[in-house]
Amino acid sequence: MDGARLTRRGVLAAGLAMGASSALAGPAWAGETARPAGGPPSTEGAPAPFIVSCPGWGARRPSSPVKIWDRRPIRILVHHTATGNGTDYSRPAADRLARAVQNYHMNNNGWLDSGQHFTISRGGVVLEGRSLSLGMLNEGRRQVEGAHCTGQNVIAVGIENEGIYTGVDPTPALWNSLRATCAYICSRYGIAPTELYGHRDYKNTACPGDRLYRMLPRLRAEVGATLGRRVSRTEAEKASWPLLRPGATGPDVTAAQYLLRDAGATKAKPTGRFDEGTADAVRTFQVAHGAEDVNGILGGESWPELARTVSRGPGRHGGDAWRAVDVLAEHRRVESVPDRVTAPVWQRLLGTGGTPVRPVTDPAGTARR
Repeated sequence: MDGARLTRRGVLAAGLAMGASSALAGPAWAGETARPAGGPPSTEGAPAPFIVSCPGWGARRPSSPVKIWDRRPIRILVHHTATGNGTDYSRPAADRLARAVQNYHMNNNGWLDSGQHFTISRGGVVLEGRSLSLGMLNEGRRQVEGAHCTGQNVIAVGIENEGIYTGVDPTPALWNSLRATCAYICSRYGIAPTELYGHRDYKNTACPGDRLYRMLPRLRAEVGATLGRRVSRTEAEKASWPLLRPGATGPDVTAAQYLLRDAGATKAKPTGRFDEGTADAVRTFQVAHGAEDVNGILGGESWPELARTVSRGPGRHGGDAWRAVDVLAEHRRVESVPDRVTAPVWQRLLGTGGTPVRPVTDPAGTARR
């Protein structure tokens, strides 16, 4: 989750027709209890972790029927709750966490249920988040629409991890459960172990925290090993965008300031310091490009729009955008830069290149709920 709040925000993505959906006529609730995630056996050998169902942790019923999509998700998104790193690792503490998240999402955000599909406590307890997510996972053919990251709510399984991981690693118990849960999700839905991402890959947010985000290559490799598939270091390192926020310094900030000037933001001075003028320029850019969270943080949502395709030459073919290229090339000692700089080239210049990310978003019309 973002910052210190239990919220889920994002931009409604442009559409891509991806299969029909249907809302359940009623809350298939009666008789559900805490249980192991059963279903048919995995074809890749991932054992089913114990997952506490919604009734098992005392969930409220959704305020309206959850929406089920007749399609499998294609990736997993890792989040942190940005709540305290408590030391009560008990099952009752995990149940309280799940209830607190659900109450916030329903009472404050006005959503029909918890936004995430699954939650993992610091004690390693895995809980179902949004109602019916566990049943759909066990079935392995359909996906519950979540509310954890707009643009990804239909095609990505959202996992919340209790705590804030900007400066510390997750507990061993949480990590082991995250690995086991991701492996089971991959095996049930046929998701490649390399298709695990952080919230910040798609939004302007620090979630899931700097430390947990840097552990994602390890997570991809370990999930692959659980599934009996070797994930090479090259496969485990996914292309991304740097997260820039107030207080950041260096050539990446200078390049971003040139790109903001290229986009018409006059307050962005190429000083290499992410000051308040730069934050204002980012917010102006976010408003102009329809961002839902206008927060002055430059992350995975705004970078693809800011780092436009640029060609060597005068005027709009170069100008401040090409000055950004020069700053990065000099800093990283890149001797030869293509005459046409596209997103993958930008990411390599920014030092965040890797295996390309598939730019797929939810079908049109999926609401935040």
